[in-house]
Amino acid sequence: MNEPLQDAILNGLYDANYPGHELLSPKLLQNTKNDKIWLTLRQELLTCRNFTWAVAFITQDMLVPLKVVLADLAAKGIKGTIITGDYLAFNNPQVFHELMKIPNLTVKIAANNGFHAKGYLFEHDNWQTIVIGSANFTRAALLSNYEWALKVSSRENAALATQLASQLQQLQETSVPLTSQWLQAYEANWVKPESKLLPRVKQETLITPNQMQTAALKELKALVDAGQKRGLVVSATGTGKTYLGAFAVKDFAPRKFLYVVHREQIAKKALESFYQVIGGERSNYGLLTGHKHQLNCQYLFATVQTLSQPEMLTSLEQDEFDYILIDEAHRAAAPSYQRVFDHFTPKFWLGMTATPERMDDQDVYQLFDYNLAYEIRLRDALEEKMLAPFHYVGVEDYEVDGESIDETTNLRYLVAPKRVDYVLKQINYYGYCGNQARGLVFCSRQEEARELAQLFTAKGHAAIALTNEDSEARRAQVVKQLETGQIEYIVTVDLFNEGIDIPSLNQIVMLRNTQSSIVFIQQLGRGLRKYPGKDYVTVIDFIGNYKNNYLIPIALNQDSSRSQDKAREESTLPGLIDVSTINFSRIASEKILASLDQVKLDGLKELRQSYKDLQEKIGRPPLLFDFYQYGSTSPEVFANNHSLQHYGQFLSKMGETVELDKYENAVLSFVTKELLNGKRLHELRLLQLLLAKGQVNQEEYEQTLRRDYAYVDTAVLTSVEAILSLSFFDIKQGKTTKKAQYGDQALIMRSNLLDYCLSSQLQQALKANMTFKKLFVDVVKTGLLLNQKYDNQAQFTLYQQYDRKDVCRLLNWPKDVSAPMYGYRVDERETPIFITYQKDSAEKRNAVYHNTLEDGRSLRWYTRSPRHLDSDEVQRLLNSPQMKLHLFVKKSDAIGKQFFYLGEAEIQKETVKEELLGPKKKAAVGMNLLLKHPLEARMYELLFAK
Repeated sequence: MNEPLQDAILNGLYDANYPGHELLSPKLLQNTKNDKIWLTLRQELLTCRNFTWAVAFITQDMLVPLKVVLADLAAKGIKGTIITGDYLAFNNPQVFHELMKIPNLTVKIAANNGFHAKGYLFEHDNWQTIVIGSANFTRAALLSNYEWALKVSSRENAALATQLASQLQQLQETSVPLTSQWLQAYEANWVKPESKLLPRVKQETLITPNQMQTAALKELKALVDAGQKRGLVVSATGTGKTYLGAFAVKDFAPRKFLYVVHREQIAKKALESFYQVIGGERSNYGLLTGHKHQLNCQYLFATVQTLSQPEMLTSLEQDEFDYILIDEAHRAAAPSYQRVFDHFTPKFWLGMTATPERMDDQDVYQLFDYNLAYEIRLRDALEEKMLAPFHYVGVEDYEVDGESIDETTNLRYLVAPKRVDYVLKQINYYGYCGNQARGLVFCSRQEEARELAQLFTAKGHAAIALTNEDSEARRAQVVKQLETGQIEYIVTVDLFNEGIDIPSLNQIVMLRNTQSSIVFIQQLGRGLRKYPGKDYVTVIDFIGNYKNNYLIPIALNQDSSRSQDKAREESTLPGLIDVSTINFSRIASEKILASLDQVKLDGLKELRQSYKDLQEKIGRPPLLFDFYQYGSTSPEVFANNHSLQHYGQFLSKMGETVELDKYENAVLSFVTKELLNGKRLHELRLLQLLLAKGQVNQEEYEQTLRRDYAYVDTAVLTSVEAILSLSFFDIKQGKTTKKAQYGDQALIMRSNLLDYCLSSQLQQALKANMTFKKLFVDVVKTGLLLNQKYDNQAQFTLYQQYDRKDVCRLLNWPKDVSAPMYGYRVDERETPIFITYQKDSAEKRNAVYHNTLEDGRSLRWYTRSPRHLDSDEVQRLLNSPQMKLHLFVKKSDAIGKQFFYLGEAEIQKETVKEELLGPKKKAAVGMNLLLKHPLEARMYELLFAK
């Protein structure tokens, strides 16, 4: 065995049979759905001791995520150099201004004519990594373009490294430092280059539906054609919701149309949008507000406050309008709107909202007969490029005497000069797109808003506070001041959560606790409208010691799964939505993870809310399949809840009538707890076939599995029978057995040597109780859908999670021996090894095993104690030629019972050594386990990064 770097280079450039290494092996980098060139550069930055980049073109839209990483590196004293230039005048002067803000970065300007290099060098402890290819440091090149870049590592004394060092040395010597004087001269002479990629196309004045609007219009037409009277469209802020409404009305061609909203300003803007789309005589469009009563117009735009007045409703016929659109429809449960609903009888009601989820428990979906015509959520809109991309940065809030801001912090600390200085420093560091800040600052209290605005202004950043005490006219005046550049910031509490649009916003600053995902997305959405010259929005979130910090990654990723594991991953790894990036500083990430450890996302209270939300959406009690189909709470969360045997029991707690006998309860508990997770297809597919046909030939079953690209052999077929006959669970558990708890009776039988059938008792239950059948079929159907993320050609899927019982089943063992297994079990041909990398407590017995990640590709692992080199199980491990070692790792016991599968491993024989461990100096055998599949960077960061 060579040392890791040598093996990695041989693996990549000579023979794939040499052990590879994710961080060291040569690799072709590309932008794919699951990986981006930027993620490799980021990983290299986080693990290097210094770096030098020679890159011709840099764009401002990629500097925000870079600054987050460099801020963390600055705290560790790590510095770097970027050599760039003025070739083709590509680099905007603003790029150089932003680079000069980074304290641990030296920037040099290449003197070479035609400087067009694209190379990234990272110095590590005893090796270097270079990334060279087509990718400049631009958002397009690092996140979306079709680019190639080759990543190669080498020793510092290697020929390639020496050649590269020589080139960089020459560049350094001939380059000049970036200074204010150089930048001033560059800025004075800079002319923005003309794009030569496409000829200029004359702007089209005709407004036409975009792709998602076209799909929504099709669904709305289908509703109308089907005779439905009401429909709801959910459309993220900034996705053209008003235009979509105008297109729908134009298609319907009403005799008379009514638009209803809660603010006059919105009604006026909507009138203009509808006029642009529908056209016709201007006199056909009118307002019904406190100031204008233009009731005879064909297209009437009303405020609900004026429309809902009893005398106004009396003056209008019930069938006055044949099409009524309720904008901001999440408000439609209010009494004023209800008076409008009660009075009019149009041919069609259309509701439109960005946030149908209500914080006051009102059912918006019910108001529109559960006809959800179309849904355009924030993530969809960003991926479809309907919105301006954002760079979210979560940074730690200012600390006072070692204490961070929390929900109870006194006002005098919130507006303390040192905190304000810190906030302004961070805002300046991360910057904004454009020549001037146009920012919206959300804080927690009205007094704080007013004082912050004064302090911002006093420190040279003109700001005005707006609260709900300010009139519409005052708000409009201040918004105009922001848009025209007279001020830089509006400071508010929650006044701008909805209804007000300032497309030119280029900064969102969050100086408050995240109270709900709904409000968070509303506030984020304020800055996402497209605007000329706005390439991105900077979102800076100051994260204190708030209990609700865990909501931040969940809201940003539009994650409603209630999976603790998924939320932990979202808090640790950088997120991407198309070219929008989600970045947390190291300390901010730690604060979020600490918050996540204190909350139970999958408690009954939370599941009850998820159930209620989905029930409101679909108009009936949801099944597990519905949670999967609508991207809501993960069905597995219900299965993993220890207080629930199965979903039918949860429905009973929700007030539904679910009548099941003891046997039916036990069977549902079995399929829910053991099969719903979809970690193996085989049992679920057999049950599905038997539900459909009653009896299935073994050959037909095997052919079906092969069509599913699932592996088939005698061992797995025997295992499937052991699971579905419950013999696998015939293991003592307390005073009984797990088999007894699951009904004690086999679910399937062999009607003869070749045919499978359901047991007579199960068949009878399925015929006699439709509720039981519905719940049973729901588990099978949902489990098959959940199986789609697994590779059915293998026992285990790389980087998926398994607990010890899953492993016993998937290894086709006849019995569940997970209880006494602990760290490993040496079987005849296969040995699963479970490693908890970080020990939570020195008191725990696994704390004596110091599992280190040796050289980034192998784990140091220890047998139980006492064990010696001549112990039987050690000898079997070392000398069984066909032995497969399966490696499962979790970061700590706080994560739960699930381990990530890192693939097969092999013992590095030269590392095997008998050692004395712990205070009692008990003998154990230690060895390095070499991963056969090089560890991916994201898994390294998730499991092993400090």
